[in-house]
Amino acid sequence: MQSAEIIIGTRGSPLALAQAEETRARLSVALRLEPEAIAILPIRTTGDRITDRSLMEAGGKGLFTKEIDEALLSGAIHIAVHSAKDLPTRLPDEIVIAACLEREDVRDAFLSPVVSRLTDLKQGAVLGTSSLRRRAMALRLRPDLRIVEMRGNVQTRMRKLAEGHADATLLAMAGLKRLGLVDHSRGAIDTDDWLPAAGQGAIAIAARVGDSATLERLPAIDHAETSTALASERAYLAVLDGSCRTPIGGLARIDGDELDFKGIIVRPDGSEAHAVARRGSVADAERIGADAGAELAARGGPAFFAEA
Repeated sequence: MQSAEIIIGTRGSPLALAQAEETRARLSVALRLEPEAIAILPIRTTGDRITDRSLMEAGGKGLFTKEIDEALLSGAIHIAVHSAKDLPTRLPDEIVIAACLEREDVRDAFLSPVVSRLTDLKQGAVLGTSSLRRRAMALRLRPDLRIVEMRGNVQTRMRKLAEGHADATLLAMAGLKRLGLVDHSRGAIDTDDWLPAAGQGAIAIAARVGDSATLERLPAIDHAETSTALASERAYLAVLDGSCRTPIGGLARIDGDELDFKGIIVRPDGSEAHAVARRGSVADAERIGADAGAELAARGGPAFFAEA
């Protein structure tokens, strides 16, 4: 590890390691380095250790990045590879998202051993999910559903589903594709009906602000459209103070020089929702996201988020 030219820090789940391996492969090609010169250091986070309660109760998405941030700031690793949707809205001042890999499928996937679509579930069926957004979106469509907590990595949640802990679950299609598990899905839910989490499908690469040597290398693997879309979505979250405590969906798509943005906020019980759409210049990506967030904050009002 000490002889490695670049050390990548990541969580130790199969998906996190697959994302780190993809990053290593791209760095190896772009920088003309042997793969062995780029090491991967799995780091177990507080979020990985907490499996008996929801992230909302435990303290939020930062639980999945705290130890990785500490390793980055101490110099133990040069870059951190994250699922962008797992990043807290506000990063430590000394850490910056320096690059993104090209975005995968942004949609949520529906998994069930009994039916093909969420709307086909029987009355009072059990949906397993640890996501407040997925819970709220599902209850918006099917208020009769019973929601149970289903934590763990992709394989763990699929195993729990097979063991009968729930009649169905929802996972990110991007994760299933990166793990070669798409065949386990009944299909993806269209974003016209069901917005994903901000950042879903994107791999974000973080670095330390003062590490100029590393920062100068990362543009070589950056996918500009993904980074621009993510910046818009994170500006939107920043206005709404979005975290796993708040049911929020947001998606920016780039079409040439234009950016389309859609956002939604939903009460945790699915009883009320507000949606927003924006279109503007790619050059105004962050402003578009922030404006969308401001409109939803005004329409929902303080009480909307106080109940989240």
